[in-house]
Amino acid sequence: MNEPIPMGTSSPVPPPSPSQQADGFTSIQAINESVAASSAWVGLLRQEMAKAIIGQEHLIERLLVGLLTGGHILLEGLPGLAKTLAVKTLAMTVHTDFRRIQFTPDMLPADIIGTQIYNPKDTKFEVKQGPIFSSFVLADEINRAPAKVQSALLEAMQEKQVTIGDQTFMLPELFIVLATQNPIEQEGTYPLPEAQVDRFMLKVVVDYPSMTEERLILDAVNHTDSKVQVNPVLGPDDILASRKVVDSIYMDDKIKDYIVSLVCATRDPKAFNLDLHDYIETGASPRATINLKAVSRALAFLAGRGYVTPDDVKAAALDVMRHRIRISYEAEAEAISSEDIIRKILDTVPVP
Repeated sequence: MNEPIPMGTSSPVPPPSPSQQADGFTSIQAINESVAASSAWVGLLRQEMAKAIIGQEHLIERLLVGLLTGGHILLEGLPGLAKTLAVKTLAMTVHTDFRRIQFTPDMLPADIIGTQIYNPKDTKFEVKQGPIFSSFVLADEINRAPAKVQSALLEAMQEKQVTIGDQTFMLPELFIVLATQNPIEQEGTYPLPEAQVDRFMLKVVVDYPSMTEERLILDAVNHTDSKVQVNPVLGPDDILASRKVVDSIYMDDKIKDYIVSLVCATRDPKAFNLDLHDYIETGASPRATINLKAVSRALAFLAGRGYVTPDDVKAAALDVMRHRIRISYEAEAEAISSEDIIRKILDTVPVP
Protein backbone atom coordinates (compact mmCIF):
# COMPACT_ATOMS: atom_id res chain seq x y z
CA MET A 1 0.00 0.00 0.00
CA ASN A 2 1.30 3.46 -0.85
CA GLU A 3 2.37 5.71 1.98
CA PRO A 4 0.23 8.83 2.54
CA ILE A 5 1.63 12.09 1.26
CA PRO A 6 3.19 14.05 4.17
CA MET A 7 0.91 16.87 5.22
CA GLY A 8 3.52 19.02 6.92
CA THR A 9 1.94 18.70 10.35
CA SER A 10 3.11 17.23 13.61
CA SER A 11 2.01 13.76 14.62
CA PRO A 12 -1.57 13.65 15.95
CA VAL A 13 -2.05 14.19 19.66
CA PRO A 14 -3.39 10.97 21.20
CA PRO A 15 -6.98 11.17 22.42
CA PRO A 16 -7.29 11.90 26.16
CA SER A 17 -7.84 8.99 28.50
CA PRO A 18 -11.08 8.60 30.54
CA SER A 19 -9.25 9.96 33.59
CA GLN A 20 -8.30 13.06 31.64
CA GLN A 21 -11.85 13.45 30.35
CA ALA A 22 -13.09 13.46 33.92
CA ASP A 23 -11.01 16.56 34.62
CA GLY A 24 -13.61 18.99 33.28
CA PHE A 25 -12.33 21.98 31.35
CA THR A 26 -8.77 20.64 31.12
CA SER A 27 -10.00 17.53 29.34
CA ILE A 28 -12.09 19.57 26.87
CA GLN A 29 -9.03 21.67 26.07
CA ALA A 30 -6.99 18.50 25.54
CA ILE A 31 -9.63 17.12 23.17
CA ASN A 32 -9.70 20.43 21.27
CA GLU A 33 -5.93 20.19 20.78
CA SER A 34 -6.26 16.58 19.69
CA VAL A 35 -8.97 17.51 17.17
CA ALA A 36 -6.91 20.39 15.77
CA ALA A 37 -3.84 18.16 15.34
CA SER A 38 -5.62 15.23 13.72
CA SER A 39 -7.91 17.20 11.39
CA ALA A 40 -5.20 18.88 9.32
CA TRP A 41 -6.07 16.66 6.35
CA VAL A 42 -9.68 17.87 6.20
CA GLY A 43 -8.85 21.19 4.57
CA LEU A 44 -6.51 19.55 2.07
CA LEU A 45 -9.15 16.98 1.15
CA ARG A 46 -11.77 19.69 0.62
CA GLN A 47 -9.37 21.56 -1.66
CA GLU A 48 -8.75 18.48 -3.78
CA MET A 49 -12.45 17.69 -4.04
CA ALA A 50 -13.18 21.30 -5.04
CA LYS A 51 -11.12 20.69 -8.19
CA ALA A 52 -13.85 18.38 -9.51
CA ILE A 53 -16.96 19.29 -7.48
CA ILE A 54 -18.44 22.78 -7.52
CA GLY A 55 -20.84 23.48 -4.67
CA GLN A 56 -22.57 20.49 -3.05
CA GLU A 57 -21.07 21.44 0.32
CA HIS A 58 -23.61 19.35 2.21
CA LEU A 59 -22.80 16.28 0.14
CA ILE A 60 -19.05 16.67 0.63
CA GLU A 61 -19.45 17.18 4.38
CA ARG A 62 -21.55 14.02 4.68
CA LEU A 63 -18.95 12.04 2.74
CA LEU A 64 -16.37 13.24 5.25
CA VAL A 65 -18.67 12.13 8.05
CA GLY A 66 -18.74 8.68 6.46
CA LEU A 67 -14.93 8.59 6.49
CA LEU A 68 -14.77 9.62 10.14
CA THR A 69 -17.43 7.19 11.36
CA GLY A 70 -17.10 4.24 8.99
CA GLY A 71 -20.81 4.53 8.23
CA HIS A 72 -22.36 3.60 4.90
CA ILE A 73 -24.11 6.37 2.94
CA LEU A 74 -27.05 6.32 0.55
CA LEU A 75 -27.08 9.23 -1.91
CA GLU A 76 -30.42 10.00 -3.52
CA GLY A 77 -30.81 12.52 -6.29
CA LEU A 78 -31.63 13.10 -9.93
CA PRO A 79 -29.11 12.19 -12.65
CA GLY A 80 -26.34 14.68 -13.32
CA LEU A 81 -25.96 16.06 -9.79
CA ALA A 82 -22.39 14.76 -9.30
CA LYS A 83 -23.23 11.90 -6.91
CA THR A 84 -20.99 9.38 -8.63
CA LEU A 85 -18.33 11.99 -9.38
CA ALA A 86 -18.21 13.05 -5.73
CA VAL A 87 -17.66 9.48 -4.54
CA LYS A 88 -14.97 8.80 -7.18
CA THR A 89 -13.23 12.07 -6.31
CA LEU A 90 -13.29 11.22 -2.60
CA ALA A 91 -11.70 7.84 -3.33
CA MET A 92 -8.97 9.55 -5.35
CA THR A 93 -7.98 11.66 -2.34
CA VAL A 94 -7.21 8.57 -0.23
CA HIS A 95 -4.34 6.10 -0.70
CA THR A 96 -6.52 2.98 -0.87
CA ASP A 97 -8.43 0.76 -3.28
CA PHE A 98 -11.76 1.68 -4.83
CA ARG A 99 -14.30 -0.30 -6.86
CA ARG A 100 -17.39 0.86 -8.69
CA ILE A 101 -20.26 -1.60 -9.16
CA GLN A 102 -22.90 -0.62 -11.70
CA PHE A 103 -26.09 -2.33 -10.55
CA THR A 104 -28.39 -3.82 -13.20
CA PRO A 105 -31.59 -5.95 -13.08
CA ASP A 106 -29.75 -9.06 -14.31
CA MET A 107 -27.02 -9.02 -11.65
CA LEU A 108 -26.29 -12.02 -9.43
CA PRO A 109 -24.90 -12.02 -5.87
CA ALA A 110 -21.68 -13.55 -7.18
CA ASP A 111 -21.12 -10.39 -9.23
CA ILE A 112 -20.61 -8.55 -5.94
CA ILE A 113 -19.15 -10.91 -3.37
CA GLY A 114 -17.43 -13.40 -5.71
CA THR A 115 -17.83 -17.13 -6.21
CA GLN A 116 -16.06 -20.48 -6.32
CA ILE A 117 -14.38 -21.39 -9.63
CA TYR A 118 -13.26 -24.90 -10.52
CA ASN A 119 -9.55 -25.22 -11.25
CA PRO A 120 -9.05 -28.30 -13.49
CA LYS A 121 -5.29 -28.22 -12.95
CA ASP A 122 -5.58 -28.73 -9.20
CA THR A 123 -8.98 -30.50 -9.46
CA LYS A 124 -10.50 -28.28 -6.78
CA PHE A 125 -12.58 -25.17 -6.38
CA GLU A 126 -10.91 -21.81 -5.73
CA VAL A 127 -12.51 -18.67 -4.40
CA LYS A 128 -12.58 -15.69 -6.75
CA GLN A 129 -13.27 -12.60 -4.65
CA GLY A 130 -15.64 -9.95 -5.99
CA PRO A 131 -15.39 -6.15 -6.02
CA ILE A 132 -16.86 -5.92 -2.50
CA PHE A 133 -13.32 -6.62 -1.22
CA SER A 134 -12.30 -2.96 -1.38
CA SER A 135 -12.05 -0.08 1.07
CA PHE A 136 -14.42 2.14 -0.92
CA VAL A 137 -17.29 0.49 -2.78
CA LEU A 138 -19.51 2.64 -5.00
CA ALA A 139 -22.84 0.88 -5.51
CA ASP A 140 -24.11 2.92 -8.44
CA GLU A 141 -27.90 2.91 -8.96
CA ILE A 142 -28.28 0.38 -6.20
CA ASN A 143 -32.06 0.21 -6.58
CA ARG A 144 -31.73 -1.37 -10.04
CA ALA A 145 -30.65 -4.75 -8.65
CA PRO A 146 -33.10 -7.45 -7.43
CA ALA A 147 -33.55 -8.55 -3.82
CA LYS A 148 -31.00 -11.40 -3.91
CA VAL A 149 -28.27 -8.98 -4.87
CA GLN A 150 -29.34 -6.50 -2.20
CA SER A 151 -29.25 -9.23 0.43
CA ALA A 152 -25.70 -10.11 -0.60
CA LEU A 153 -24.63 -6.71 0.72
CA LEU A 154 -26.22 -7.12 4.16
CA GLU A 155 -23.54 -9.29 5.75
CA ALA A 156 -20.80 -7.11 4.28
CA MET A 157 -22.37 -3.86 5.48
CA GLN A 158 -23.19 -5.04 8.99
CA GLU A 159 -20.50 -7.58 9.86
CA LYS A 160 -17.72 -6.42 7.51
CA GLN A 161 -17.30 -9.98 6.31
CA VAL A 162 -18.36 -12.07 3.32
CA THR A 163 -19.21 -15.78 3.17
CA ILE A 164 -18.49 -17.63 -0.08
CA GLY A 165 -19.37 -21.31 0.05
CA ASP A 166 -18.14 -22.57 3.42
CA GLN A 167 -15.47 -19.89 3.82
CA THR A 168 -15.78 -16.52 5.55
CA PHE A 169 -13.50 -13.63 4.57
CA MET A 170 -12.98 -10.41 6.51
CA LEU A 171 -13.24 -7.12 4.65
CA PRO A 172 -10.71 -4.26 5.04
CA GLU A 173 -10.82 -2.32 8.31
CA LEU A 174 -11.48 0.78 6.23
CA PHE A 175 -14.64 -0.34 4.43
CA ILE A 176 -17.47 1.95 3.32
CA VAL A 177 -20.37 1.37 0.93
CA LEU A 178 -21.43 4.55 -0.87
CA ALA A 179 -24.61 3.92 -2.82
CA THR A 180 -26.56 6.10 -5.26
CA GLN A 181 -30.15 5.87 -6.41
CA ASN A 182 -32.56 7.80 -8.62
CA PRO A 183 -35.71 8.79 -6.67
CA ILE A 184 -38.09 9.23 -9.61
CA GLU A 185 -37.39 6.48 -12.15
CA GLN A 186 -39.55 3.41 -11.52
CA GLU A 187 -39.00 1.22 -14.58
CA GLY A 188 -36.38 -1.44 -13.95
CA THR A 189 -35.93 -0.51 -10.27
CA TYR A 190 -36.58 -2.37 -7.03
CA PRO A 191 -37.26 -0.76 -3.64
CA LEU A 192 -34.49 -1.49 -1.15
CA PRO A 193 -35.41 -3.88 1.69
CA GLU A 194 -36.07 -2.10 4.99
CA ALA A 195 -33.34 -4.14 6.72
CA GLN A 196 -30.79 -2.93 4.20
CA VAL A 197 -31.92 0.69 4.26
CA ASP A 198 -31.46 0.70 8.04
CA ARG A 199 -27.81 -0.31 7.58
CA PHE A 200 -27.06 3.02 5.91
CA MET A 201 -25.91 5.49 8.53
CA LEU A 202 -27.01 8.43 6.38
CA LYS A 203 -29.42 9.02 3.56
CA VAL A 204 -28.33 12.21 1.83
CA VAL A 205 -30.69 13.94 -0.59
CA VAL A 206 -28.66 15.69 -3.31
CA ASP A 207 -30.35 18.79 -4.75
CA TYR A 208 -29.75 21.07 -7.72
CA PRO A 209 -26.88 23.59 -7.53
CA SER A 210 -27.65 27.27 -7.11
CA MET A 211 -27.60 29.62 -10.10
CA THR A 212 -24.18 30.93 -9.08
CA GLU A 213 -22.80 27.41 -8.79
CA GLU A 214 -24.35 26.42 -12.12
CA ARG A 215 -22.59 29.35 -13.78
CA LEU A 216 -19.28 28.23 -12.27
CA ILE A 217 -19.92 24.71 -13.57
CA LEU A 218 -20.53 26.10 -17.04
CA ASP A 219 -17.18 27.90 -17.00
CA ALA A 220 -15.26 24.98 -15.50
CA VAL A 221 -16.38 22.12 -17.72
CA ASN A 222 -14.51 21.63 -20.98
CA HIS A 223 -15.83 18.73 -23.06
CA THR A 224 -12.58 18.36 -25.00
CA ASP A 225 -10.55 17.86 -21.82
CA SER A 226 -12.79 17.06 -18.86
CA LYS A 227 -10.20 15.16 -16.78
CA VAL A 228 -9.24 16.78 -13.49
CA GLN A 229 -6.07 15.80 -11.63
CA VAL A 230 -6.97 15.03 -8.01
CA ASN A 231 -4.11 14.12 -5.66
CA PRO A 232 -4.28 11.78 -2.66
CA VAL A 233 -3.76 13.63 0.62
CA LEU A 234 -4.05 10.91 3.28
CA GLY A 235 -3.99 7.19 3.88
CA PRO A 236 -6.08 4.67 5.83
CA ASP A 237 -3.92 5.10 8.94
CA ASP A 238 -4.74 8.83 9.03
CA ILE A 239 -8.45 8.09 8.82
CA LEU A 240 -8.34 5.39 11.50
CA ALA A 241 -6.36 7.70 13.80
CA SER A 242 -8.92 10.47 13.29
CA ARG A 243 -11.73 8.04 14.14
CA LYS A 244 -10.18 7.43 17.55
CA VAL A 245 -10.15 11.17 18.17
CA VAL A 246 -13.79 11.44 17.06
CA ASP A 247 -14.71 8.73 19.56
CA SER A 248 -13.09 10.78 22.34
CA ILE A 249 -15.06 13.99 21.64
CA TYR A 250 -16.99 15.02 24.73
CA MET A 251 -20.76 14.62 24.76
CA ASP A 252 -22.69 15.87 27.79
CA ASP A 253 -25.34 13.65 29.36
CA LYS A 254 -27.97 16.27 28.47
CA ILE A 255 -27.02 15.95 24.80
CA LYS A 256 -27.32 12.16 25.05
CA ASP A 257 -30.78 12.52 26.64
CA TYR A 258 -31.73 14.91 23.82
CA ILE A 259 -30.72 12.33 21.19
CA VAL A 260 -32.78 9.64 22.91
CA SER A 261 -35.77 12.00 23.13
CA LEU A 262 -35.63 12.81 19.40
CA VAL A 263 -35.63 9.13 18.46
CA CYS A 264 -38.29 8.14 20.99
CA ALA A 265 -40.51 10.96 19.72
CA THR A 266 -40.76 9.10 16.40
CA ARG A 267 -42.13 6.04 18.23
CA ASP A 268 -44.41 7.65 20.79
CA PRO A 269 -45.23 11.20 19.64
CA LYS A 270 -47.97 11.68 22.26
CA ALA A 271 -45.42 11.41 25.05
CA PHE A 272 -43.81 14.57 23.64
CA ASN A 273 -47.11 16.43 22.98
CA LEU A 274 -46.85 15.77 19.25
CA ASP A 275 -49.95 15.05 17.21
CA LEU A 276 -48.16 12.80 14.72
CA HIS A 277 -49.35 9.31 15.61
CA ASP A 278 -51.56 9.06 12.50
CA TYR A 279 -48.63 9.92 10.24
CA ILE A 280 -45.98 7.48 11.55
CA GLU A 281 -46.31 3.79 10.84
CA THR A 282 -43.00 2.78 12.44
CA GLY A 283 -40.49 4.96 14.26
CA ALA A 284 -36.73 5.08 14.03
CA SER A 285 -34.69 2.06 15.15
CA PRO A 286 -32.00 2.04 17.86
CA ARG A 287 -29.46 2.43 15.05
CA ALA A 288 -30.77 5.99 14.72
CA THR A 289 -29.77 6.69 18.33
CA ILE A 290 -26.30 5.17 17.86
CA ASN A 291 -25.73 6.95 14.55
CA LEU A 292 -26.93 10.33 15.83
CA LYS A 293 -24.24 10.14 18.48
CA ALA A 294 -21.54 9.16 15.97
CA VAL A 295 -22.52 11.72 13.32
CA SER A 296 -22.83 14.54 15.89
CA ARG A 297 -19.30 13.85 17.08
CA ALA A 298 -18.03 13.77 13.49
CA LEU A 299 -19.65 17.15 12.77
CA ALA A 300 -18.02 18.58 15.90
CA PHE A 301 -14.67 17.22 14.66
CA LEU A 302 -15.14 18.88 11.25
CA ALA A 303 -15.96 22.14 13.05
CA GLY A 304 -12.72 21.87 15.04
CA ARG A 305 -14.44 21.34 18.39
CA GLY A 306 -13.80 18.75 21.06
CA TYR A 307 -17.38 18.78 22.29
CA VAL A 308 -20.85 18.25 20.82
CA THR A 309 -23.55 20.94 20.81
CA PRO A 310 -27.32 20.57 20.25
CA ASP A 311 -26.82 22.19 16.84
CA ASP A 312 -24.63 19.24 15.83
CA VAL A 313 -27.44 16.85 16.73
CA LYS A 314 -30.00 18.93 14.83
CA ALA A 315 -27.75 19.08 11.77
CA ALA A 316 -27.43 15.29 11.80
CA ALA A 317 -31.09 14.45 12.49
CA LEU A 318 -32.53 14.67 8.96
CA ASP A 319 -29.89 12.55 7.25
CA VAL A 320 -29.82 9.97 10.05
CA MET A 321 -33.59 9.52 10.48
CA ARG A 322 -35.31 10.32 7.16
CA HIS A 323 -34.95 6.73 5.91
CA ARG A 324 -35.74 5.14 9.27
CA ILE A 325 -39.28 6.47 9.63
CA ARG A 326 -42.07 4.77 7.71
CA ILE A 327 -44.91 7.16 7.10
CA SER A 328 -48.54 6.07 6.92
CA TYR A 329 -51.01 6.29 4.06
CA GLU A 330 -52.58 9.28 5.82
CA ALA A 331 -49.27 11.13 5.65
CA GLU A 332 -48.83 10.30 1.98
CA ALA A 333 -52.38 11.46 1.24
CA GLU A 334 -51.66 14.78 2.93
CA ALA A 335 -48.24 15.10 1.23
CA ILE A 336 -46.42 14.90 4.57
CA SER A 337 -42.92 13.43 4.29
CA SER A 338 -40.61 11.93 6.88
CA GLU A 339 -38.55 15.13 6.66
CA ASP A 340 -41.61 17.18 7.66
CA ILE A 341 -42.14 14.90 10.66
CA ILE A 342 -38.51 15.18 11.75
CA ARG A 343 -38.58 18.98 11.47
CA LYS A 344 -41.73 19.06 13.61
CA ILE A 345 -40.02 16.90 16.23
CA LEU A 346 -36.93 19.14 16.21
CA ASP A 347 -39.14 22.21 16.70
CA THR A 348 -41.05 20.61 19.61
CA VAL A 349 -38.64 18.52 21.69
CA PRO A 350 -36.94 20.82 24.27
CA VAL A 351 -33.32 21.61 23.47
CA PRO A 352 -30.88 21.27 26.39
